Amino acid sequence: MNHHHRNPLALLTPTMHKVLERMHRAQKIPMHAMTAQQARAAYAGAADVLDIPPQAMDRVESFSVQARDGFDIPVRLYAPTGIQLPVLVYFHGGGFTIGSIATHDALCRRLAHLAGCAVLSVDYRLAPEHKFPVAQDDAWDVVQWVAGKGAGFGLDPCRIAVGGDSAGGTLAAVCAIQARDAGLILALQLLFYPGTAGHQDTASHRRFAKGFVLEQAHITYFFEHTLRSAADRDDWRFAPLDGLRSDGQVADVSGVAAAWLGLAECDPLVDEGLAYADRLRMGGVAVDLEIYRGVVHEFIKMGRALPQAAQAHGDAARALRQAFGLETA
Repeated sequence: MNHHHRNPLALLTPTMHKVLERMHRAQKIPMHAMTAQQARAAYAGAADVLDIPPQAMDRVESFSVQARDGFDIPVRLYAPTGIQLPVLVYFHGGGFTIGSIATHDALCRRLAHLAGCAVLSVDYRLAPEHKFPVAQDDAWDVVQWVAGKGAGFGLDPCRIAVGGDSAGGTLAAVCAIQARDAGLILALQLLFYPGTAGHQDTASHRRFAKGFVLEQAHITYFFEHTLRSAADRDDWRFAPLDGLRSDGQVADVSGVAAAWLGLAECDPLVDEGLAYADRLRMGGVAVDLEIYRGVVHEFIKMGRALPQAAQAHGDAARALRQAFGLETA
């Protein structure tokens, strides 16, 4: 990728440029100046401004799954009619601090509709009330629940995929490693611009530090809420790319589920997404990688404005159908 533009804004599509200008004008107070609770409310309020209208589904059920410490993790199941449905366990983005089932409702409905599979969206616990590794533990507890008890909800325990965007992509990548360790075979890990590195020192973090939705100040804000100490940055469950296991070794990714990655070109996380795809390939994992040009982090939730969002939804759904052995429509 030739990124030697003097001005990285020149990479944006004209529509993306307009969307960013609109967002900039609408922003009254920067997120990093808010409490986590205020940030959650602001994100929730803006969540469907640019998103596609929610798709009607045959079946939408909200219930909870018990975590290892007894907490009831809220989940929402979106499904077409039928039993023994393949299922995508989906983790929303938001820096482990903001976001919810509600903010990612339209996306989950869309993926379920396009892929013809069930999607189980997970309201894992958020920081700062619940710091690392609570979100990771909640995510894995739900995946294990689907494998053990999902059949009672019409889900096929032999066809499970994990997926998520941003911090949710981190959780999905971590679950894929845990599944491999536990001998649980997953069909796919579906990663939209995942965070994979513990330190924000790649070229893309510098190039897109300000003015591209996910700013350096936001990342710092999220991580300060999430991490118990600086040492957590180097834990593989926070940084599957370069974090270490308790024995001091980098997490091995050989034998994890096949991956589909959808990255945004103008995103501070693009370099670590590319590096993770390489890491998986070196581990012998089948990787399908798409880079959507001229768009920023969070673009998959801007389908009202950006054609690249619909493109990414379609590409992700195709990857799911293929992984689940569903006939392609």
